[in-house]
Amino acid sequence: MLPLKEKDKPIVQKLLSAGCCSRCILRFCCVRVQAVYRQPPQETLRELQAFICNTGNSKDSSESTEENNKSHDAAEDPPSKRAKVELSETEARSEEDAAAPVKPKDRESSVCVVCLGILQELCGPTQAVKISEAVKAENYEFDSVVLSVSLPAQLCVREHSCWLHVKKEVREKGLVLDKDDVIQVKEAFKWIMQGLVAKELGGVAVVTRSAFEVSVEFSHEATDADCHFLASACPDCFKPTKNKQSVFTRMAVVKALEQIPDAKFLRLYSCPPAQPSSCCSPPDVQCLHVSVFIAGRYNKFCRSLPQTPWVIDGERRMESSVEELIAAPILSAFRANGFNFSSSGREDVDVRTLGNGRPFAMELLNPHKSRFNRAEIKQLQQTINESSDKIRVRDLQIVTREAMSRMKEGEEEKTKSYTALVWTQKPIQREDITFIDDIKELTLDQKTPLRVLHRRALAVRQRVIHSMNARFLDPHHFYLGLKTQAGTYIKEFVHGDFGRTKPNLCELLKTDTDILELDVESVDVDWPPAIPE
Repeated sequence: MLPLKEKDKPIVQKLLSAGCCSRCILRFCCVRVQAVYRQPPQETLRELQAFICNTGNSKDSSESTEENNKSHDAAEDPPSKRAKVELSETEARSEEDAAAPVKPKDRESSVCVVCLGILQELCGPTQAVKISEAVKAENYEFDSVVLSVSLPAQLCVREHSCWLHVKKEVREKGLVLDKDDVIQVKEAFKWIMQGLVAKELGGVAVVTRSAFEVSVEFSHEATDADCHFLASACPDCFKPTKNKQSVFTRMAVVKALEQIPDAKFLRLYSCPPAQPSSCCSPPDVQCLHVSVFIAGRYNKFCRSLPQTPWVIDGERRMESSVEELIAAPILSAFRANGFNFSSSGREDVDVRTLGNGRPFAMELLNPHKSRFNRAEIKQLQQTINESSDKIRVRDLQIVTREAMSRMKEGEEEKTKSYTALVWTQKPIQREDITFIDDIKELTLDQKTPLRVLHRRALAVRQRVIHSMNARFLDPHHFYLGLKTQAGTYIKEFVHGDFGRTKPNLCELLKTDTDILELDVESVDVDWPPAIPE
């Protein structure tokens, strides 16, 4: 039995005559019993027809019983009373005719004027098999799945039209039908399909929140123009954007329907909607796994390796990069579609990164495999390290999205340590550089270096060298150790960058100096957590 009441009768009658499918009728009657939607549409249609007929028959039956009782009290009714009874019978027959199923639009074989067939032939065991086959073909690894549904924007217009179609009669009967109480098409679709899809996927739970999403997208080109009248009626709702192929997005259409007066809508669009000649196209099934984040530290031992691919004027300058050497094995292991690489600062192509290395993190986009134990991650780290002698990775681990932010926290406050090989124009003695060891908290004013001016805004940035030490090598060379605030341009401090960094080493030593080699000795960020070897 359908959970319908007498007040639902006019809605059922109106929507049957309008060409709505049985499940859409249940939606407009605000039926929230999920099991009812799962029964075959033809069975639901028969119950709806029986609901209307039984309501009428019960009234006829009561009137007939009343007349039989009265016949025992009087042998023959007066002419006036007999005429009244005949009139009542005529009215009863009229009501019975009105309650009879309306043809031909009530047939489930006709495409629903509201859902465009989505809750009819595109919603059931056959479609569940097709959806699950599409998912299995992608070979994802998952424990649960969330089913999302994308509907054509014109469904909003058609639903609004049907709501206005029943609204007037419902109000005339002193009832209230709030549009927000109508069950959404996508909600009904999920009630029907979630269990069927779960069964086809071997019992995997279909839940409301999951790392793995199966998106079912419907389209109906034949009725795309249903939304077009809203562009002139509510032009402010439809603004062209670079990333959208059409201005008639679902959100824009919903916004327009909230603004347009009922009377204006009824002038511009048919009510009820026109009967479609075909249903929606078979749904496009897309799978998407949320990003997985992996972090670690890397060392760079090569002075001809950029951190990221180096492309100038469309031409690649180096055959590889730190990013690519790390990413290739990880992408393969996680079977991800792509990645985003970030790190705690970056070194120049000719600078090595030594010590404990530089923290880095990767966002892996749409990974097909996402479950790794510690041993598997350790093996992945070993694979990376064996793939090249130019880099080495340590402390590799899967992290959360929230933990990613820790790498960038205190970007300006963290410290870095360097070793630079310095050349001096004038010959020097060991005692000429001993004063460098005593310099503490030296504040620099660094104008944006000429070499990065093409990609960084012109500005003067203050940076602090916390400490320095010098180690004599020969009359024209010495090693300079520095501990600095993050973001300090070391090369420019050494050679002065034509006076754009002040003070600089040229001024301190009173001779021209230049930097021949530079190594990053440490990046003082306590992230990611160290993993014992």
